[in-house]
Amino acid sequence: MQIVLEKPDLRVLDVRTQVFVENLLNRSVRLDILATDSTGAKLNVEGQRSDKGAGRKRARYNSSMMDANLLKKGEDFDKLPETWVIFITENDVMGKGLPLYPIERCFLGTGERFEDGSHILYVNGAYRGDTPIGKLMHDFSCTDAADMYYGTLADRVRFFKESKEGIEIMCRAMEDMRNQTLKEGMINVAKKMLEDGTITLEKIAEFVGLSVDEVRKLKTDQNM
Repeated sequence: MQIVLEKPDLRVLDVRTQVFVENLLNRSVRLDILATDSTGAKLNVEGQRSDKGAGRKRARYNSSMMDANLLKKGEDFDKLPETWVIFITENDVMGKGLPLYPIERCFLGTGERFEDGSHILYVNGAYRGDTPIGKLMHDFSCTDAADMYYGTLADRVRFFKESKEGIEIMCRAMEDMRNQTLKEGMINVAKKMLEDGTITLEKIAEFVGLSVDEVRKLKTDQNM
């Protein structure tokens, strides 16, 4: 983040991964990374290999979902923290050959920034160059720690690929990802069965491996 945001003094105080942001009435989102820096700003970082997964309206939606969950009831709107939605993409999704694509609201008549504290940034993972961001993107796609420019990243790669503890952590993470993908698939099957309307909640729960309460909640959400 220091390199991407060009803020060498930036300090991240809290990092959470796979953060589920629930929307009771409409689509919820799962954020790859949600971090908080020393100024209180919130940073959503998404790593995307697929161009489709880094769509402009997805960036807009992530930003809006963050905002909707950052104020307590009755809090003044001025308390809303600065937010960043950052997509690091494997390809140059904007197609202009630039390393970074910062997006800001502005006054069309003058070009001045609107300064509402909301920022969207696309990072071109295909960019290579003898600059900090070029070297960082090289390291992101590099599988051999010995070929990396940045020691911090190289050390973490060595830990996860070469140490017993790191390998065990990676194996557990991969198993968790497989289980999560399986459960999401079963939830989609349950939704289809609910749409059919001829199968009892108990049978759906038995078929897909969810609890009856989970299936009942899916039905309630569909009927809203």
